[in-house]
Amino acid sequence: MDKLLHKLTRDSLESQLTVNQKKQQYKAIVIGSLIGVLIALTPFLFYSYIYIPEESHWDAFLFTYHSGFYNNARTGMWSILGKFVPLFLLFIWFFTCRHWWFHAILVPISMFTYQIIGVINDDIIFFDNFDLIYMVPIMAVIIPSIYLIRAKMFDKINNADKSMKEIEEEFMIKPKGLMNTLKQYF
Repeated sequence: MDKLLHKLTRDSLESQLTVNQKKQQYKAIVIGSLIGVLIALTPFLFYSYIYIPEESHWDAFLFTYHSGFYNNARTGMWSILGKFVPLFLLFIWFFTCRHWWFHAILVPISMFTYQIIGVINDDIIFFDNFDLIYMVPIMAVIIPSIYLIRAKMFDKINNADKSMKEIEEEFMIKPKGLMNTLKQYF
C-alpha cells in the first residue's frame, strides 16, 4: 500500500512539474511574442511623424505640442522619435539581455536619454557639446564593474577546467518574473 501511495504521489508531482513547466513555457512564448511585435512595430512608430501636421502648434488627443525651436511640429516630433525609438530598443535589449556585460547597455541608454531631454527642451543651444561630461559618472560606475566581472570570469577560468561558455552561463542572469527582474537591475 505504501509503495502504491508513494508511486501515486511521485506521479502526481511529476505531472504537476510538467504543468508548471508548460505554464512557464507558455508565459515565455507570450512575452517573447509581445517583445517581438513591439520590435517589429518600431519602424511604424518612427515614421508616425509623417501624420503630424506641418504647423507650429499641434493639438493631439492626449496632449498639445508647441514647436518653438523647430517652427514645425512634424520636424520636432521627427527629432523626438529619432531619439525615442533607439532608446526604446535599448531598454528592451537591457531588460532581455542575459549576458554578463548587460550593464554596458546603460551607457548608450544614458546618452539617448540625455539627447531626448535636449530635443524636448529645445531652447538650449549647443546642447550636445558637453554630453560626455554628464555621462562620466555613469561610465565611472559601469566600466569598472564590467571589468571586475570579467576579471572574476578569467580567475575562474584559470582556477577551473571550465570553458568560457560554461563560465558565461554561470554569470548569465535568469530572473523569474518582472518584479525580480527589476530588483535584479536596480
